[in-house]
Amino acid sequence: MDMKAMIDREGCIGCELCTSLCPEVFRMADDGLAEVYTDLVPEEAEDAAIEAQESCPVSVITVEE
Repeated sequence: MDMKAMIDREGCIGCELCTSLCPEVFRMADDGLAEVYTDLVPEEAEDAAIEAQESCPVSVITVEE
């Protein structure tokens, strides 16, 4: 199952929660906001990516097939 993650960076508050939950997919960019740095979510990181989506305090993360 190929999953993709996206962040609406305009709404990102830079809390770093997604990067701590799923560093395989999310990282902090030079501007202090989170970014997705992989085209596809690695299979072993899918649960963590979904957890990051569900935990995001500003709901700017989308993880979908």
